[in-house]
This record gives sequence, structure tokens and C-alpha cells, in this order.
Amino acid sequence: MVLALALTLGAAAPVAAEDPITRDQAERLIQEIRQLREVLQQLRAPQPAAAAPQRPADEKVKVDLRGTHVMGRNDAPVTMVEFTDLECPFCRTFHTGTFERIKRDFIDTGKVRFVSRDFPLDFHANARPAALAVRCAGEQGKFWEMRHGVTVNGNALSRDTYFALARDLGLDMQGFGACFGNEKYKAAVDQDIAAAVAAGVSGTPTFVVGPTAPDGVEGQRIVGAVPYAVFESAIRAALGERGGAQPQR
Repeated sequence: MVLALALTLGAAAPVAAEDPITRDQAERLIQEIRQLREVLQQLRAPQPAAAAPQRPADEKVKVDLRGTHVMGRNDAPVTMVEFTDLECPFCRTFHTGTFERIKRDFIDTGKVRFVSRDFPLDFHANARPAALAVRCAGEQGKFWEMRHGVTVNGNALSRDTYFALARDLGLDMQGFGACFGNEKYKAAVDQDIAAAVAAGVSGTPTFVVGPTAPDGVEGQRIVGAVPYAVFESAIRAALGERGGAQPQR
């Protein structure tokens, strides 16, 4: 491209080497050189990065929750669902920060029931085994304890990690090992993935917050490890409290 520009500009002002150059020709040549220099500078300048795609607008979705593990009261007026990848660093950030405030303010006070559903991402090799390990621990009443241990160790997951956590929780290791080795809950994880896709989930963490309904929830979809205030507003709106965002119709 640069060579073509140079040839084009050179052809526009032919000056034979043996002919004397006039003042007008000299000024025209200088102007053309300046134009060529500007073009070169533009070509060398870093190109602006493409704008990051905006997060899709939160929307109202429905999620079936039959057969899921629930934290909090079953009859809590509001339900909050998290679709999580147990190897996801953003899920870990939410769990170790914002979730603790939500638990203290709304779950422990009986206003919200919290439900965890799995959405292991393909590029996280340990996410699906981790989900299976958590469900196997749930057979022995330690679902939430194992989920916590796996989440906070999300950057160092392996079979050894799951079995070490299981021993620390006092699980029957023979039963846990058989459950994990046979991938007993593979179909259940696949069912969670299907529910996530149906709800428009494409990344983790993704949440659905809304009034509790029989066997499920229909509410606002929230994408990402957003600040506490976003969840608080959605929860208070679902509770019908003043100060919360108005529920979407």
C-alpha cells in the first residue's frame, strides 16, 4: 500500500533528473511528501480496539427447581438461583464476598432461599468433576460444606482435593469414592446445564432472583459477579419492599 501511494504521488509530479526544478514544482513535491508522511503515520498508529460487547439486558426467566439443594427456608418468599462453575474465578469472588452478605441479610433471616445449579464450562476441565464431588458429598448431608470447600479451592482442583475435603468433612470414604468414580450424578449435572441454556445462561456466575413459586422461581436474570447493591435491589423488589427495582413485566 505504501509503495503504491509513493508511485501514485510520484507519477502526479514527474520531474526529469536532468531538468531544472521550478519553485512551484518544489512546493508541490514537498506537499506530496507531507501527505505521504501523514498516510504512513496513520498506518503505523495502533488501531482502536473493538468495543466490548455490552452485557445483555437483565430479563425475566423461569427456572424449575425440583430435586435441587436449598439453603434457607423452603417457604422463604424469595428464591435466588446461582448457575455456577466451581472452577470459575468470578464465582469464587462472588462466593467469598457478596454471598456472605446476602446470606447474613436475607438467607439467615428467612427472606430468601438460595439454590445452587451447575453450569460447568467446557474450558474448565475440573468444573464437572467438582460438581460431581459436591453432589456425592450431598448424599451424606454435606452438600453445602463440600461446595464451599471446592469453591474456595477452585484454583487447585483435582481428585486429591475432593478426597481430602471429603475426609476433612468426615464422610464415609468408600461410599464417596464409589459415587464419584461411577459419575453417579452425571445426568443430574446435564439436567442443570439444560435448565441453564433454557434460561439464557451463557456464562458464570448467572443468577435468577424472584418471588418463590411452587417447584421453581420466575424472576430477574442477573449476569456476573455484580456488586451487592444489585442483588439487594432485586431481592427487595421481589419482596415488594420500597427502594427495590420494580419487577419487570
